[in-house]
Amino acid sequence: MANEWTNSASFYSASSDSALPDGMPESLDGVVDQVFAALSTSRENFAPQLLLREVGTVTSVLTGIATVDGLPNVGYEELLKFPGNVYGIAFNIDESEIGVILLGDYWHLKAGDRVERTGRVMDVAVGDYLLGRVIDPLGRALDDKEIEHTNERMPIERPAAAIMDRSPVTVPLQTGLKVIDALIPIGRGQRELILGDRQTGKSTIAIDTIISQRGQNVVCIYCAIGQRASTVGRNIAIMREKGAMDYTVVVVTEGDAPPGLAYIAPYAATSIAEYFMNAGRDVLIVYDDLTQHARSYRELSLLLRRPPGREAFPGDIFYIHSRLLERATRMCPEFGGGSLTALPIIETEAQDIAAYIPTNLISITDGQIYLSPTLFELGMLPAVDVGKSVSRVGGKAQLPAYRAVASDLKLAYAQFEELETFARFGASLDASTRKIIEHGQRIRSCLKQPEFSPLSVAEQITVLLALIAGLFDAIAIARMTEAQKIVQESAAKIPADVIDRLLHAKSLSTEDRAAIVQIARQALADFKS
Repeated sequence: MANEWTNSASFYSASSDSALPDGMPESLDGVVDQVFAALSTSRENFAPQLLLREVGTVTSVLTGIATVDGLPNVGYEELLKFPGNVYGIAFNIDESEIGVILLGDYWHLKAGDRVERTGRVMDVAVGDYLLGRVIDPLGRALDDKEIEHTNERMPIERPAAAIMDRSPVTVPLQTGLKVIDALIPIGRGQRELILGDRQTGKSTIAIDTIISQRGQNVVCIYCAIGQRASTVGRNIAIMREKGAMDYTVVVVTEGDAPPGLAYIAPYAATSIAEYFMNAGRDVLIVYDDLTQHARSYRELSLLLRRPPGREAFPGDIFYIHSRLLERATRMCPEFGGGSLTALPIIETEAQDIAAYIPTNLISITDGQIYLSPTLFELGMLPAVDVGKSVSRVGGKAQLPAYRAVASDLKLAYAQFEELETFARFGASLDASTRKIIEHGQRIRSCLKQPEFSPLSVAEQITVLLALIAGLFDAIAIARMTEAQKIVQESAAKIPADVIDRLLHAKSLSTEDRAAIVQIARQALADFKS
């Protein structure tokens, strides 16, 4: 055995003399010596570094919040890390404790758990890859698909654009709804409030508007705050069926989610929208709805022992909504020329639009669309109360073709609503009054529209011009829906150059108006015959 080892060693030594590279030891002992020499050198050169970290301790956990002891240098709204990969936002910073809004499943947290600072504020991943996805405010996927990893993130709280960086609202945002596009127009960069009682069709108008953006190069963000999972799932299914998910991002917090997620949801959704706006694109964001957002913030504030104000809401409830909606704007061309249009939704109780939250948001936004329960019960869908609805800046962005008919339509409809009230008392009416009422009934019938069926500009203008011209006056009320459909279909016969002028001309010419009315008249003649 010894001879074999000697022979092997001799052979290795002999072969290594010619094969080993420069600097390599010639024997096993040399290898060992070299390794130990390297270890000794590393040990002598090692200088331990002391890393300072602030660590706090959970003192109590309540529904959606936690109080933390320690962390003397924590900043306001700094992101804190709890066990189980749960994060929270430092919201109350007192001398003795910190009130934290929890953003995840907090049920496993308990007093004594360790809390660490992150040194950053809450942010959200942004990018084109989010189009067509359903996520929560933390950026986690809710649609059973993997989320691409990205290093591009934006804080959820960002200052609104400076006044001098903004441009006036001059470009319309078509909703596909005749009653809105004609009478309560919305411009790109506008903030238009949608309010009404429960189950009056507020979300339907928002979804219709999203569907109407197909082919309009508008990115849509649908932010569902505290909604039932079944309702959100239905809306997503409709948008997917209509092909709207291709350009839409859905941010969801369900009703049973922690209130902290409902609180940050609209801010996270707005940061995602601002990513596209900063890239020079037009963006539409829907907050469905801010009533739930206000209630979640009230719950958190009361748990954090903040003093309550009117209707138990904290005193800064106006501020949290104003700093959110002020981020909606249209940017100057020097800053990309993108726009962010906001459609916040508010739920009223017993038609009380003078309540605290509705009045706050009416004062912040550029107009409101009010949905009447009375009109809803009468089958007038969408149940828009034209008298109580207004668009303060959208008229400047409205297409000239709509402006040509809007004033006459508004006046006739207002006269009808006033006379209709007197007619209910059974008073005898003269022929002119009856004619106004009958024409108003046809206006109301023409303003009806099935849900999730937005109309093109040409279809809307054809119906409205036919209405103003009195072409429907000879049609029985019972057949108005059928007649209106015939006129809508006749819009396909409008020449392409006329349609182009409807979209881009500075005014509706007499010739184009007469041509469209003639097409509608011929369609109704065939319908009557």
